[in-house]
Amino acid sequence: MYDVAIIGSGPAGISAAINLKILNKNFIWLSSRAVSKKVGQAPLIKNYPGLPDVTGGELAWTFKNHIERMNIKLEEKVVTGVYDTGGKFTLLAGEEQYESKTVIICSGTETVKSLEGEESFVGRGVSYCATCDGFLYRDKTIAVLCTDKKFEHEVEFLAGLSKKAYVFPMYQGYDIKSEKAEILLKNPVKITGGQKIEKVHFKGGEVAVDGLFILKGVISPSTLVHGLEAEGGIIKVKRDLSTNIAGIFAAGDCTGAPYQYAKAVGEGNVAAHSAVEYLAQNK
Repeated sequence: MYDVAIIGSGPAGISAAINLKILNKNFIWLSSRAVSKKVGQAPLIKNYPGLPDVTGGELAWTFKNHIERMNIKLEEKVVTGVYDTGGKFTLLAGEEQYESKTVIICSGTETVKSLEGEESFVGRGVSYCATCDGFLYRDKTIAVLCTDKKFEHEVEFLAGLSKKAYVFPMYQGYDIKSEKAEILLKNPVKITGGQKIEKVHFKGGEVAVDGLFILKGVISPSTLVHGLEAEGGIIKVKRDLSTNIAGIFAAGDCTGAPYQYAKAVGEGNVAAHSAVEYLAQNK
């Protein structure tokens, strides 16, 4: 079991990992990519202390270099659920499960807006993990919302299992190879159904499905952790960055404005120290 699990590899997650390493804690760091894509895409950053007029690419390189020099390892996995299992937390990431005494959520903000009805159908037809739940839809009709090219192998895996797969690529330059996949260049907006999902709606039409897989790097906080207080995708935190769930902390863009790297780094630092203090008080 780990002392701390960090979710997310933006500046907040990087800062938390660095500080936990310095504090000699046993932690696991989980994210869909080594350094947040958002950092590398910034054209120019003028307010990061000590690095005036730095580009996002330069800052991302600096972060990556710092991590490597400290021998900090990241598991490139998307966390799809965090569950309180009595004195500890169980994190689901693909086919893997991890246990930790505390959790620091640094997942940023969703780049793809949640669909209407998405949260209410989680576990009733909506899934975020192809390898976990794909077998449940063997020879059935599914829809797959794919937000990034790196998930295309999962789309092809799901299509191979299914009777038919309606695929919604939310990016340009897609290259999905499957005879069972029908590409729909539409933006899904709503999910409807009864006990289980029945239809995915988009402007001008709908498709009848048995399940919907949403493949994305960031999952809304309230979906990720049942009972977590959040509003509009923003996690409510106290001054020490603790949430309403004892042992869970949050830092970075997921805690709200200002959406700046310097703020995120500071919060990652605070969250790491708060998690360590929590561990000391709950031996």
